[in-house]
Amino acid sequence: MIYPSSKEAYELFHAGILAFQRAELVGMKTDVEYCHKKIKHLNRKITREIGKIQQTKFYRRWEHVYGAETNLSSPPQLAHILYKVMKIKPLKMAKKGNQGSTDIEALSNLQIPELDLLLKTKKWKKIQDYLKSFIREQVDGIMHPFINLNIPVSFRSSVDRPPMQQIPKHDKEAKRICRHAIYPPIPGQQFVSADFSGVEVMMACVYTQDEKLIYDVLHGDMHSDMAIELYKLDNLDKHDPGESNFRQGGKNGWNFPQFYGDYYGNCAKGLLVWAKISERKDGTSGLVHLHDKGLITLNKNGSIKNDKKFIEHCKYTEDQFWNTRYKTYSKWKDRTWKDYQKKGYIELKTGFRCQGIMNKKQVGNYPFQGAAFHCLLWTFIETDRISYEVEHWESKPVIQIHDELTLSTTPNEREHVIKTVKRVATKDLAEAWPWIDIPLAVDIEVAGVDRPWDEQTDYDENDELPF
Repeated sequence: MIYPSSKEAYELFHAGILAFQRAELVGMKTDVEYCHKKIKHLNRKITREIGKIQQTKFYRRWEHVYGAETNLSSPPQLAHILYKVMKIKPLKMAKKGNQGSTDIEALSNLQIPELDLLLKTKKWKKIQDYLKSFIREQVDGIMHPFINLNIPVSFRSSVDRPPMQQIPKHDKEAKRICRHAIYPPIPGQQFVSADFSGVEVMMACVYTQDEKLIYDVLHGDMHSDMAIELYKLDNLDKHDPGESNFRQGGKNGWNFPQFYGDYYGNCAKGLLVWAKISERKDGTSGLVHLHDKGLITLNKNGSIKNDKKFIEHCKYTEDQFWNTRYKTYSKWKDRTWKDYQKKGYIELKTGFRCQGIMNKKQVGNYPFQGAAFHCLLWTFIETDRISYEVEHWESKPVIQIHDELTLSTTPNEREHVIKTVKRVATKDLAEAWPWIDIPLAVDIEVAGVDRPWDEQTDYDENDELPF
C-alpha cells in the first residue's frame, strides 16, 4: 500500500479530505422521475432480448443441462456450457479457479450471437443498478456522493454511495444513460469538467526520462505509429471513421496494456477485436487486410481460422517496443524492481512510500498512478481553496471521479473558473512541484445551464458556446 512518508504528503491528504467533504456537502441533483422511467424502459429491453435468447439452440442446450435451475445470470453455468459442454477453447482464463473466463472481453471475442445478446442484458441490468442507487441515495432530489481518499491500494480516490466510480468510463451508452440523471445542484448553474486523462503517461515521462516517450507524448502520435506497425499499414488517417479504429487498437489494444504490464499474447487478442471493426479507405476490412498481409487466415464465413503468425508478429513487436523504442523506460522498470526487492518499498516524488507485497507490474505502475492522482488532488484542493477562501465563488467543486474534476458554475463566472482551473493544473502545480519537468495539459468540457452531466461538450476558448 501507499502511505505518506513526509509532512507534505500528510498535509496533501489532510487538505484533500476537507476539500472532498465540502464537495460532498454541495452534492448533485438527481432526476428521480427519469431514473424510474429509464429502469422500466430497460426492463422491457431486457425482457425482449432474453426472449430472443430463449428461442435459440444455444439456450436449449443450456436448459437441457440445468433444467429448472437454468440461470442466464450465472457465470459458473455459462462457463460450464461454453468450455465443458460446447468444448470451446478459452481465449483467457478466469482469475480464480481453473475455468475459462466469462468477462466481457472473453465473451465478445468468441463471436457467438447469443453471447452478444447476453452481454447487452447484463450491461442494462448493471445500468439499472446504478440508477436504483441514485434513487436510494438522493434526499429531496440531491445526492451527496462520498469520495474516498485512501481505500484503493494505489491511493487513488474512489466514489461510493452511490458507486459512481464504477460507471464504465469508456462505455458510451452506460455513461450517457447514468449521467443524464445528474444535474447541477443549484438552478441556473452548469457543469464544467477538467479532464486529466493522459497525466499518467506524463508522470511516466517524469519518472523514466525516456527521450523517445517524451517526444511521442509532446510531438508524436505513438498510437498511430504502433497501429501502423502492428497492422502492417502503409499509412493511417485517424480522422477516417474506419481507419481510426486501427488507431484505437494501437492505443487500447497495445500501448495501454503494454505500459501497464500485459504481454503480447493478450494484446494480440485485443488487437484482433479492433481489427474486426476497422476498415481501410478502399473498403477492405481489418481482418481481410491482415489476411492479405499473411498474418492470419480466415474461414469462408470471415471468422479467424489461424492467428499464430499474428501472435508471433506481436511478440517481435513487443521486443522492439521495450528494447529499442522505449529502452530507457524498460531500464527504469528493471532498476525500480531491483530497488524494491532490496528495500521492500519505493518512494514516490510526491512524498509517499509504496510498500508491501507487490509484483513487478504493480511496482512499475504505482509510481505513475499515485503521482498522477496526487496532481489531480492538488489541483482539486487549490481550486476548492480559491473558491471558498480567496475569491468566494458561487461556483463550487462537486465531485472528482476517474480523471475528472467537476464543478457546478454560474454562467457569469464560467470563463474565469475555466481559466483558473487550467492555470492551477498546468502552471501553479508545476511551480509547487518543480520535479514536474514536462508540460501538463487538461481538457475542458462544459454542459448547458440546467442541463444534465452527459450533455457536456468540448470547450474551446476561441469558440462561442451556445449557452
